Amino acid sequence: MLFSGISFLYYFLPLTLAVYFAVPKGGKNAVLLLASLVFYGWGEPKYVLLMGLSIVLGYGFGLLVEKYREGKAGRILCTISVTITLSFLLCFKYADFFLGNFNAVTGLGMPLLRLALPIGISFYTFQIISYTVDVYRGEAAQRNLIRLAAYVAMFPQLIAGPIVRYSNISGQLADREHSFHEAALGIRRFVIGLAKKILLANQLGELCATFRASEEKSVLFYWMYAVSFTLHIYFDFSGYSDMAVGLGRIFGFRFPENFHYPYISTSITEFWRRWHISLGTWFRDYVYIPLGGNRKGRGRQLINILIVWMLTGFWHGAAWNFILWGLYFAAILTAEKLWLLKGLEKSRLLSRIYTLLLVMMSFVIFNGESLEQVFSDLAGLVGAGGIPFVSAEAVYALQSFGVLLLAGGIGATPAVFILAKRISGNPAGGRFLNLIEPVGLAGLMLVMTAYLVDGSFNPFLYFRF
Repeated sequence: MLFSGISFLYYFLPLTLAVYFAVPKGGKNAVLLLASLVFYGWGEPKYVLLMGLSIVLGYGFGLLVEKYREGKAGRILCTISVTITLSFLLCFKYADFFLGNFNAVTGLGMPLLRLALPIGISFYTFQIISYTVDVYRGEAAQRNLIRLAAYVAMFPQLIAGPIVRYSNISGQLADREHSFHEAALGIRRFVIGLAKKILLANQLGELCATFRASEEKSVLFYWMYAVSFTLHIYFDFSGYSDMAVGLGRIFGFRFPENFHYPYISTSITEFWRRWHISLGTWFRDYVYIPLGGNRKGRGRQLINILIVWMLTGFWHGAAWNFILWGLYFAAILTAEKLWLLKGLEKSRLLSRIYTLLLVMMSFVIFNGESLEQVFSDLAGLVGAGGIPFVSAEAVYALQSFGVLLLAGGIGATPAVFILAKRISGNPAGGRFLNLIEPVGLAGLMLVMTAYLVDGSFNPFLYFRF
């Protein structure tokens, strides 16, 4: 089931909210859990059992880790729990990658498992790991299985994040406030995220598809593709995160922010403080710092950065282009720490251009279906292979999608937010925004519903991971 689907928007969500707010406070987690299991099982019911097993194991190990965490047994139990939880992810997501590469190196023909990837497994695996590790570090274990299951399976952020730490939400699972004001803020955030997905991300995806189907590639067309995919992945993923944060707020939860205008960054270091924030902080707190962080000398720090970014790339997918993507960022971040950051501080304009160019090239690597395609796309950006600078099809695509690219470029900056804030700072402007906002949101929903009724299936990009 998709957030951007008629069945979710007009059947599942209204029914879930009606039941959720009708039941007493003590039953809300149970309703949320049941709704989450229905939501997850809508497309692949058999994998509800896998997630359920992961939750039960996490619950049991959490209690054991809390009981023995003062001694050596606690560390051993925590390690076993993390290993078992990761083994599910390794089996379903990476087994065929390792088998395929083993066959290629050895010449053997070991059969591939060809297991379908359970949607959201990368996200809920990390949440279960964070729970176990947080308990080992001193957090109280959750004795109510329904609360823990609701935390792991919570449908607003189950499929594509943000990755919510147990330590940040444990108190809210036990006691949270609900109000019309919070629900209204959540609805606004949800509608804005839905608009990012349907009106911007999906349309930018059409431009990317047009480029792939073209037989008249040109340098201009390659750069249009790089820009459009860079905007597409931002609006697709940040749109989902906005919807997740908004839904969480309706249900009384405060989820962490996952994006903060990453394309205005003045370095790649800053970019990764603004992009997929919950993933970056997860790797920092559960991998980078336990490895030693920057506490054991510069050489060890650089090795830790390399390990973290190889894992970050590999987390996104079982393919060499994702590993290359992670190594690409590891190299740039290392260079920034050693030499570049001081120079980038001298000109904010040049540093922003530098960052955007590197980010666009990174997403060309990210979106390649093979290493061959990655290198072909990167070569196309510089006109290698004798391709023309401009083609008729590229000009036509620019005419067709130019306004969309401009709107996307503006929307990826805080310009609209700053304008709205300035208007609301004026008493008359604030009253005008309060009056027009409900009408505007309702109008957006009507337009997006029309797109959904008339459009085709277009899942969120991060469902793949």
